[in-house]
This record gives sequence, structure tokens and C-alpha cells, in this order.
Amino acid sequence: MRSHGIKLNPDKCTFGVTGGKFLGYMISERGIEANPEKIQAIMGLRSPNSVKEVQKLTGKIASLSRFISRSADRSLPFFKILRKPKNFMWTPECDQALQELKEYLTKPPLLANPKEGETLFLYLGVSENAVSSVLVREETSNQNSVYYVSKMLQGAESRYSEMEKLALALVVTARKLRPYFQSHKVVVLTNHPLKHVMSRPEASGRLIEWAVELGQHDIEYQPRTAQKAQVLADFVTELIGDQERPGTLEQPCSKWMLHVDGSSNANNGGVGILIQGPEGVEIEVAARLSFPVTNNEAEYEALVLGLELAYEAGARDLEVFTDSQLIAMQIEGAYKTRERTMTQYKEIAQRLMRKFSGCSVSQVPRAENDKADALSKFGAAMDGIRDRKITALVCEQSGLAGRSEVQVVSTTGSWMSEIVGYLEEGTLPCDPVAAKRLKFWAARFTLLEGQLYKRTVDGPLLKCLDEERAMYVMREIHEGSCGNHSGARSLAQKVMRQGYFWPTLVEDSKNLVRKCESCQKYASLIHQPATPMEPIKIACPFDQWGIDIVGPFPPAQAQKKFIIVAVEYFSKWVEAEAVAKISEKEVINFIWKNIICRFGIPRILISDNGTQFQGRKITEWCKELKIAQHFMAVANHEANGQTEVTNRTILQHLKTRLESKGSWVDELPGVLWAYRTTPRTATGETPFCLVYGTEAIIPAEIGEEIAKSHAI
Repeated sequence: MRSHGIKLNPDKCTFGVTGGKFLGYMISERGIEANPEKIQAIMGLRSPNSVKEVQKLTGKIASLSRFISRSADRSLPFFKILRKPKNFMWTPECDQALQELKEYLTKPPLLANPKEGETLFLYLGVSENAVSSVLVREETSNQNSVYYVSKMLQGAESRYSEMEKLALALVVTARKLRPYFQSHKVVVLTNHPLKHVMSRPEASGRLIEWAVELGQHDIEYQPRTAQKAQVLADFVTELIGDQERPGTLEQPCSKWMLHVDGSSNANNGGVGILIQGPEGVEIEVAARLSFPVTNNEAEYEALVLGLELAYEAGARDLEVFTDSQLIAMQIEGAYKTRERTMTQYKEIAQRLMRKFSGCSVSQVPRAENDKADALSKFGAAMDGIRDRKITALVCEQSGLAGRSEVQVVSTTGSWMSEIVGYLEEGTLPCDPVAAKRLKFWAARFTLLEGQLYKRTVDGPLLKCLDEERAMYVMREIHEGSCGNHSGARSLAQKVMRQGYFWPTLVEDSKNLVRKCESCQKYASLIHQPATPMEPIKIACPFDQWGIDIVGPFPPAQAQKKFIIVAVEYFSKWVEAEAVAKISEKEVINFIWKNIICRFGIPRILISDNGTQFQGRKITEWCKELKIAQHFMAVANHEANGQTEVTNRTILQHLKTRLESKGSWVDELPGVLWAYRTTPRTATGETPFCLVYGTEAIIPAEIGEEIAKSHAI
């Protein structure tokens, strides 16, 4: 400190202490405690006689809110008085709430200090008027509170559904405890399908916005399977002072979960049941239905059998999950049962549900019910097995392991054999015509370190490949990680530009494209005749860019549904980025990050007249950077034809590469790479070569080295 000129005030410094007051809290080795002075200020209060005194009371409660569980619910009577300040009346309900608050503060909780990098757990609580949560850390099977959060519902928030209120509680907590969420992994313990509700495409606008906001944090969702989860969420105010009693939080709980599923085939059906209880109890049952049933009847059979088995296992508080929307809605009463068999099944299921102290049925996606689904299919496949025992084995090793097999392969000479033989040893065929033809043909080739290369007019040597290696290179360039499922002519041209050659290259490219399923399924159908290309006047590279929005797509990770695409008119270089929403802010960030920071400030920016391109913010921003904006008419898309063509190409490449909905964001970088390494018709060169002055090394060159990559 002396070397940096720092001096300390002795009156304000304390050294060698185990605890003390810091920032209004009592800090010690045990954790964080509430300031006794703030607690005494509430304990010494009398019943307020005016609105101003009630406001002082709520302010003092707010200063201790991180220590008070469900502080909004406890303060509800006080806020009701503040809503009608003209008709002040201190009711018995307010007096009781104040006495309960004082009693709670007689044993204030001790908040734990989380360690760096450890996983924290979050419990959510929802009431009619408020949402609450508590962040806890787990140590030696004991959970200690870290922070309490509570918020009063206002206006339209009170009319939210239960799932929306749970999501609101999570969002409010993430905003309030942002430093904790940024530095720790947070596990949300809830028995509701909160993750599925926030990620489904048909979710409301606010849920999508919340999902995008929460996507920046490392959040995991787990069900509650022990009583400690229920205690900390609903009854923490009563048990927080009982930490001295061992085993309070580890008592077994009556909360059980039941996953059921049914399946049917032509002859019979099957049911799958997964029962989860306290202390890690799991019961898996696969049963075969030896009578013909429909799929809905099999679902009901699974529900009825699952309720009976769960009751026999000791469950009294049960939550049932099924992937059948029909069954869940009929049990809930939202759907009517018209068929007689469905009505009988419903009555039996409801009669069994009344045996439990608490029982509810919820519909979940099939992906979250996969274990029960697998058990039901296994049960339906047990035709003729009856009740016989079956031994299930797990094979760790393939049956082929340890066995050797000798295969005799007869090899035939490739097209390169005669040329290599003539260049190495001067061997010629006996036929004079064939010998003359070989000499003429061999003059175009040369040998380097035993490898045959073809000479070209431009200078670079092309590596000659046999049939097997040629097929590998062609498939890798066509449909590999840098492939774009281009046409036969473009594929042959790209193969040669990458430095490979064989005599049947063009014909092999045509055959491969004809047999490619994705090419035949998603190839564009051109109905208009080709027109001459129009020259574009460009002063220099990266001088003029075209920008456009593509979408919406199926929602992917972080609710991304759109692509911002920008094309450079000179080199045809393309930049693209997936975004969740299209706004001026998103477009400005894209231009700054993907264009200006990489290639400099452009002179001209061409776009349509959408609000995200001609709004006040982006217009002023472009004027500051002296970027001229050119807008095209709504009915004249050809004015930005370069961007429109690029959009169509990106869409076609995404279709040929997609395996499932939602994965288009992961495929977008590969599509961009394929576009940048494919020669464009207008320039005859690849955008990568025009920008960087050399061709990119693609995966095909790793598996089949050429002179260029070998020299590098």
C-alpha cells in the first residue's frame, strides 16, 4: 500500500476479528445474519395509527426482505391499507400479521454464503397475491438458505395462470439475484413441467421473452423427490428455526410421482409404469394386455393399474404424468367422454384417485415420459410370455470382438497404373496405337514422391485419385461438413479447385447428385429462362453490402426464429446470424459485430424499408458513420437481388442438411462455410479466395492430402 500511496484511517479499520457489521448486515464465520437494530426497530413498533406509520413499517420490512420467507404474503394486509389511504383502518387481520412477523423475527434465519462454483438450488412458491422463492446451498445433505425473494402481484399479473406465475417467480429471482445466477449453476426444483411450458412454440409472448432472458444462465430443472424440497418451498418459515433438531429435513415424504403410458398393436397391448417415491424409490413395471385394445384404452389401463400399484406401494400424495392429452383432459373435466368404455374407465380412475389424500393428473411431452413409453412397448411385445421369468443380460462387448476374419480381396489396376508405369520405368503397351495414345496422355502428368499429379494450364498440380478415394473426396465435398449439396457442374468444379482429378469426374458428379435423396427432394425448380447477368459498379471490396431478414423458422435454442443475412457485392462474401427477435438494436449489433469490426465501415448499405432498417436509431447511427442507406421498394425485390439470391441459397442448403426441427441454428455455420468455399458463377472464384487470397483447407484435404496442404 505504501508503494501505491494508499493510506488507511485507523478509526475505520478493524483487523483480526471473527465477525462484525458490514454493509448493514452481521457477517461472521457462520454466515450472514440480520442487523439486530433493524429487527428491534420492528419488534418495538406499536400498532400504526396512520398511513404514514404503515409506510414506515413496510419500509423496515423491505430492508429485511432477504431474511423473511414469503415477505410479500406476510405484508399483504399492510399493502391493502395503503391501497385505500383515505379510509385508514387498522384491522384485526393487520394486527395478527404484525404479531406473526414479530414472532418470526424472534428467531431470524442464518443465511449461508455460497462457495465459488458450487451448485445452488431454487424453490418456487406461488400464492394468490404473490410469488416467492428461496435460494439454498446444500452441504452434507443439509440445505441452508442463501436468499429469500418475494414479489407482490400487480395488475394483470394476478390473472396469470399457475405456470405463468411460476415462470414469473423464476424470472423475478434471476433479475434480483443476477450475480448468483451468473457465477453458479442453479437447479430449479419443481414438480411442474416449467421447462417444457416455456420452450413450446405455442407459448405466449411473455413466456418466450422470459425464456430468452433465462437462456443466458446455466439453469437446470429437476423434480422434487424428498420432503426437504416441499419443506423449503412451502413451510420454511416454520422449520427454519428448527435446524438444531437432527433429521428434521430428512424425514421421508408422502409425495410420490407416477409416470404411465400405454401402447397397442394388432393383437394386444402393453402398459408401462414408473413409480418414484422418497429416498430414491423407483418401481418399474411392464405389463402385457392379453386382449385387443385401442390406444386410448391402453392409456387408461396403464393409469388404472398404475394407481393401484402406487397405492399398494404406500403412496398417499400422488402426482400422475401421462403423455396422452385426451386422458389428462378427460380426468380434469376439460374434455367430455362420449364413448361408454371411456366413461367407465374415467369413473374407475377417479374412484381410485379418491383413495389418495392428494392426486392430480398432468400431461407431459413424450420425451419426458420416455421410460414409461419404453416399458409399454416392451409389454406389448411380450406375446406368449405370460408370467414366465425372463433373464435380461447386458452385453458390454460385441460378439465379433476377439474373433479374426481373413478376407481375400482381388485388386484390379486403376486408370493410373499404365501412366505411372510409363513415367517410372518407360513401360509401353504392345499395341502401337495404344502406346502412342499413352505417350500423348502421360505428357500431361508428373510424379512427385510416388504420387501421380496432373498438370494444369494455370500451374497448380491436381492430385490423381483412384475410384475409392475419388468417391470419398466427392462425398465429403458434396455432403460433408463443408458440403452444400450443389449441382453436378458446381461439384465437379469445386473438386478440381480443391486440387483433385480423375478422368470420370464430371460423370461421377452427375451420378452422385442423381442418387442423393436430399438433392432430389429439395432442389430448386427453375421455371424461368436464364437472363444475361447485369454488371454491378463497385468501387472496392467491402464497399457495398446488402442486408435482409430471413424467417421465421421453427423456434430453436434461446427462441431464435430469424436470420439476419448480409452479402458483400464484390466478393459475394456472406455473413449471417440467428436471432430471437428483429429490432433496430439487433440489426445495429449485427452490422457492428459482423461487418464493421471485421471488414471496416461500408459506404453503401442496401435493404428493404422495414422498420428495423429505417428506424430513427439505425438511421442516426448510420449517419454518424457516414453509411449511405439505399432502400428498395416493397414491390421491387430485384433491387436487392444479390441478397434475395443468397437468402434462397441459404434456405435450400438448410433444408438439405436438417435432420430435425430446431437444429437449423447448429447447421447455419456449416452452411455459411459451404457457401464461402463454393465458386460463384458471377466471379468464377470462391468468396473465401477473393477475401483471403487463397483457397480454404476443407476436411476432404485432411483425409486425402494434396501438395498444397502437405507443403503448409
